[in-house]
Amino acid sequence: MPKPGDSTLTSPARLAAVRRTGLLDTGPEEPFDRLTRLACELLGTPFGFVTVVDDQRSFWKSCVGVTGTDRQNRAEESFCQYIIATDDAVIIDDARLNPMTQDNPSIVSMGVIAWAGFPVRSPDGQVLGSFCVVDDRPRHWEPQDLRTLEVLAHAASGEVALRIAADEAAREAELARASAERYRQLAHTVQQSLLPQDLPTIPGLNLAVAYRTADLDVFGDFFDAVPTPTGWAVFLGDVTGRGAPAARVSALAKYTLRAAAVRASSPAIVLTELDTALHRWFDEIGASGFVTVAYLAVRRAAAGFTVRLCTAGHPPAAIRRADGRVHAAGRTFGPLGVLGRLSFKIDDIDLEPGDVLVLCSNGVTDAGHREPGGILGEAGVHTILDQAGETSAQKLADLVLDRALQAADGQAGDDMAVIVLSVPR
Repeated sequence: MPKPGDSTLTSPARLAAVRRTGLLDTGPEEPFDRLTRLACELLGTPFGFVTVVDDQRSFWKSCVGVTGTDRQNRAEESFCQYIIATDDAVIIDDARLNPMTQDNPSIVSMGVIAWAGFPVRSPDGQVLGSFCVVDDRPRHWEPQDLRTLEVLAHAASGEVALRIAADEAAREAELARASAERYRQLAHTVQQSLLPQDLPTIPGLNLAVAYRTADLDVFGDFFDAVPTPTGWAVFLGDVTGRGAPAARVSALAKYTLRAAAVRASSPAIVLTELDTALHRWFDEIGASGFVTVAYLAVRRAAAGFTVRLCTAGHPPAAIRRADGRVHAAGRTFGPLGVLGRLSFKIDDIDLEPGDVLVLCSNGVTDAGHREPGGILGEAGVHTILDQAGETSAQKLADLVLDRALQAADGQAGDDMAVIVLSVPR
C-alpha cells in the first residue's frame, strides 16, 4: 500500500505545484462544485470530491454528500494517495476486498466501499489530487461511467489551469501597464486549450475544420468530434459574452456535451442535458447568458452516413448534394440556457458519396458590413458551395473562412469556425 511518506507524495515539484494553485484552505467555489454535482448526478453516487493533496492531508476543494466544516482528512486515510502513487486512475469495486485498500480506515470512518477517481493535474502535469466519486456499497464501474468521470476530471484540471492563469494575470496587472493585454493572451491560451488540436479520423468520412479567433477579444466558440457508442458526435457552438467568463461557459458546454454524448444517442436528449446545466449555472452565479449549438449524431450507413441534426439558436447546416444541389438543413430553435423548457426537433439526413455538409458559427454568417448585401449570411455560404466545385473538405472549410474574412475586410470581430463533413465518391 502506498504510504504518505512515499517520494511521490512528498515530491518537492509536486508540492510546489499544489501551493501554486492557491486552493488549499479555500472555501467552496461553484466551478468545482458544479463538476462534482454533475458527476454524482450522471453516475448516481452519494459522494463526489475534488481534492488537493499535500504531504499531510487531502483537502476537499469540493465535496458532495459530506456534512460538517472540516473538509479534509489525513493523507494516509485518503484514497487519493493511491492516485498520486500510481500517477493514474484508480478504480475500486469493493475497497474491503482490494489488497491495496482493505486496511484503509476511511472504509469505516466514511463508509467508503466503491471508489473511482482520476488525477487532477497542474498545467505542467503534476498530480495535485483527484476527481473522484464514492459509493457506500459495492459497485462495478461501467466503461461509460469511467469515460464520463475522466472527461469531468479533465474539466477540473482545466479549471485549475484557468485559476492559475487568472491569478498570474492579476499579479501582472499590479506590476505592469500591459496587464490587460497579458490577460487577453492568457484567456486566448485557455480558449485554445479547450479546442481539439486535431479532429479524429472517421473511416469513410472526410472531416475538416477552419477556425479563427477574434482579433480584439476572446469570445466563446467551441467545437469537437468524439466517438460515441453508436458512432460519432460532432458539434459546434457559440457562447454569449467574451473574455474568461465566456471561456469558462465554453468549457462547461463542451465537457457537458462530451459527457452526455457517450450516454445518449438522441441529439435532443444531449442538448436538453446541456440546457439544464446552463440554466443551473447561470442561476447560481446570478448572471444571464446563452449558448447556441449545432449537434450532429453521425452513424455509418450502407451507402455513406446517416446524420441526426439538432440545432439550438445556431445557423442551419448547408448541404451540397452530389448532383450540385445546395440546400439548408436543420430547424433552428431558441438558444440554450435562457428560455423555458425547449422541445427540440431532429432532422434526419442521409449523406451519400459526393455529398457535403457544412456547419458555420455565427461569426461566419454575420461577417461583413451592415448595409444591404454586406453580410455574408447563409445565402453567401450556399453560393460558395455552389461555386466551389469538387475540392477537399479542408480546402472547402478554408475557403468559407477566407470569404468570411474578406466580407469583414480582414478583421475578425467574432470567433469564426467552419466544420465540413464530406463523403468521398
